[in-house]
Amino acid sequence: MCRSIKTLRPPVLPEEATEDDVRAAALQYVRKVSGFRAPAAHNREVFERAVDEITEATARLLDGLEVRGSRPAAAVRER
Repeated sequence: MCRSIKTLRPPVLPEEATEDDVRAAALQYVRKVSGFRAPAAHNREVFERAVDEITEATARLLDGLEVRGSRPAAAVRER
C-alpha cells in the first residue's frame, strides 16, 4: 500500500479527517493501483471516477467505525 496514505481515524489523527484528507488518500490509492501519477486524457474520466468512488467509500467507512477503548482527543491533550 502507499506509504504516504495516513491513518484517518482517531486516535491516530487527533481530529476528524477533513474531506481534503479523505480525497488525498483516495487519489494516492488510485495513483498506486493504476501506476499513473496523472492519467492521459483518454483515461482521465475513469481515473477521476475511481477517485470519487473511493473518496465516498472511505468517508462511509470512517463514519461507520466505532473505535473502542480510546479517549477523545481533548482528554488526551488535558493530561
